[in-house]
Amino acid sequence: MTTIRETIQQAKLHESKTGHLSRLLQDQIPQLHSSIRLPEDNAEAALIDFITRYIEHVPDFVEAISHVTSEAQVFDYAETFLRIAKDYFLHPPEFMQGHLGMDALMDEAYLAHRLMEEVNDRFIAHCGTPLAPMDMTRSNLIVHHLIGEPFANQLDLAVQYSVELCMSKEKVFEQADFQRYLNTHRQSGWRKELEQWPCLAKDLEIRLDFSDPKTAETTPQLPELETTDASLHQPAEIKPGKAKRKKVVPHHSGSLH
Repeated sequence: MTTIRETIQQAKLHESKTGHLSRLLQDQIPQLHSSIRLPEDNAEAALIDFITRYIEHVPDFVEAISHVTSEAQVFDYAETFLRIAKDYFLHPPEFMQGHLGMDALMDEAYLAHRLMEEVNDRFIAHCGTPLAPMDMTRSNLIVHHLIGEPFANQLDLAVQYSVELCMSKEKVFEQADFQRYLNTHRQSGWRKELEQWPCLAKDLEIRLDFSDPKTAETTPQLPELETTDASLHQPAEIKPGKAKRKKVVPHHSGSLH
């Protein structure tokens, strides 16, 4: 995690010197979907802060999930996914070359957060409980829009490829120790873990307002895996952004092997 956090600090320093992401957001803010609620004053600063905390959540989440699963003696079942999430930062896919600073890390954080979201969905579909108790669905929807289509959709496909490949190799749901882990949390919930690792439930404070029924007519949903849990997927109330980026070839890291 030290290397990832150092990478984030370097990107933050780059942003403070160049304002690269800030300039990109200046063009994005007027086009944001009406369901994204930003403060009337300093909207750009609020988005920068949101993106920064979204990126910083990745190493926090990886550490928290590593600890929770290790303590329960089921880390082996989470290790592959956590390794891929870290690898998105340490060895970014080739198709992301040319992205700079916080802009690049926003893409990488989106890959990591979407990976963990889809893994949780798959676990809920099979077992009725997530691997870990975080839900970044709405934050992911906002970042999907900020990244822009078709590039964000291609990132989703890369995540889907990784999850499908990993899950096809695993028989995690059949293992007795993992069933004990799931049964424990079905019965007692996640209170202890959330108290110990508050980052798992931290609110990133950018709001989505779904009260206007007209927004549903103009907004697509994020791509989902074949088995998902509807309780974690709120309506995708965000229109495509206008960012033009290179087409993505689905990527999986060497950590899958």
